[in-house]
Amino acid sequence: MRILVVEDEPDLNEVLVKKLQSENYAVDSCFDGLEAMVYLDAAAYDIVLLDIMLPKKDGISVLNDMRINGNKTPVLLLTAKDSIDDRIKGLDSGADDYLTKPFSFRELMARLRAITRRPAGQATNQYEIADLVVNIDTLTAVRGGKNIPLSHKEFVVLENLIRNKGVVLTREKIEENGWDFSFEGGSNVVDVYISYLRKKIDGDSPVKLIHTIRGSGYVMREEG
Repeated sequence: MRILVVEDEPDLNEVLVKKLQSENYAVDSCFDGLEAMVYLDAAAYDIVLLDIMLPKKDGISVLNDMRINGNKTPVLLLTAKDSIDDRIKGLDSGADDYLTKPFSFRELMARLRAITRRPAGQATNQYEIADLVVNIDTLTAVRGGKNIPLSHKEFVVLENLIRNKGVVLTREKIEENGWDFSFEGGSNVVDVYISYLRKKIDGDSPVKLIHTIRGSGYVMREEG
């Protein structure tokens, strides 16, 4: 999952990025509203952490422009303002949630999990296909009752596939959602991780879940 952090306080920005990366998110960050619009035009994000009081272009203006342009990426507003009017203005502008500074990282993570569950209508962050169960909260993958040990990036790619089961994902889309702009890997990095996952997830199972769509990319679906 890829997150954009837009926060003008350098220390808080750095702390958020490090903590989110420690939770296995791919994270990009910037410090003002105009820069945020550049990032939003350049990449697709799963969620945006957006401070309201930003230089050059405030957070509400960024949010308004996102929604006007048809960008439906979930937005969690971060602000020191805690009045009811401020909260209503943010939510009416299209924010998905609102968190007042100072806040605990545990609460932030709980709100992120809740927001990312909403589009799929999930009650939990657990996804299933055939006999494979992937839990995003606990970072576990179990197939046929057996736990599958995965590296961080293997889990990121698997999460991307199972969240979009039945949908063909290009290599570029998988890479975009699993690596931030600082990544300088090779052009075949996605193929390498798909190969790792096939060995661990499908192995000798007669029901294959990870499939190559020649000329397009990869898809997770149940096939005998």
